[in-house]
Amino acid sequence: MKALMGKAALVTGAGSGIGRALVAELAGAGMMVGALDIDAAAAETAAAEARAGGGAAIGLACDVSDAAQMGAAFAQVEDRLGSISLFCANAGVTAFERLADMSATDIDWIYHVDFLAVSRGIRAVLPAMIAAGEGHIVATASMAGLAPTWVPYHVPYTAAKAGVIGMLMNLRPELAERGVGCTVVCPGGVATNILDSPRRRPDRFGGPTSGGITPPAGFRAPAGSRYVQRTAGEVARMTLEAVLADRPLVVTDPRMRGLYGDYATMVMRAFDDAERWEAANPSASSGA
Repeated sequence: MKALMGKAALVTGAGSGIGRALVAELAGAGMMVGALDIDAAAAETAAAEARAGGGAAIGLACDVSDAAQMGAAFAQVEDRLGSISLFCANAGVTAFERLADMSATDIDWIYHVDFLAVSRGIRAVLPAMIAAGEGHIVATASMAGLAPTWVPYHVPYTAAKAGVIGMLMNLRPELAERGVGCTVVCPGGVATNILDSPRRRPDRFGGPTSGGITPPAGFRAPAGSRYVQRTAGEVARMTLEAVLADRPLVVTDPRMRGLYGDYATMVMRAFDDAERWEAANPSASSGA
């Protein structure tokens, strides 16, 4: 997207962290922003801050894990602001637990918010973007999805974020045919309150907890001294720049290059293993 002024944007997970910063950034760029969050008061606070800064924004309650609620909130934003030109699928939740210790509802909750809501949201906004021949989709993934070995005891979150990366990378050429862009954002360390997300878990997924996330015994945090802790505002500015330039991917910390390199090396070694196997088995089928 080259022009943002006067167009409508929608941000999920807008009540805090990166989402709240995106609302402020987009409103400051002249967009009319729908700020959606499971916490109605937080959504309205984000919108009020944008309006106080001279922007146009509305705040609405929305649990993105609920398809019907999500559809209703999206329709309300469109009724009040017009067709959505920029969709930021930013809502995210997580847990630090061994997979064997997690319940089915624990896992479903993470997948519904971190993956399925992204897919549903994209499908909801695409028809209008395609009809207009312009628009942009942003999804907040994670370095955990780009380098899945980074954070231990994080299986559903990592899988969901890897899926979001694959979704948007595969979707990008399809959207380009229709004049629509997409960008996936892979933050590293960012100051947000995602570790408190279980406090807002809906009842159908086990209900809220009274505190934040406590990593299980044996958890060792990844070496972090070489990484930076970005502010949510910095990530929002990086994201807006990527939207305007139609970049496919945003990473927030150049120091994490080696982290991705370690994962890429593991993948390349697997190709080396396949090559050695093929050489040792000359009678095996070969590609056409």
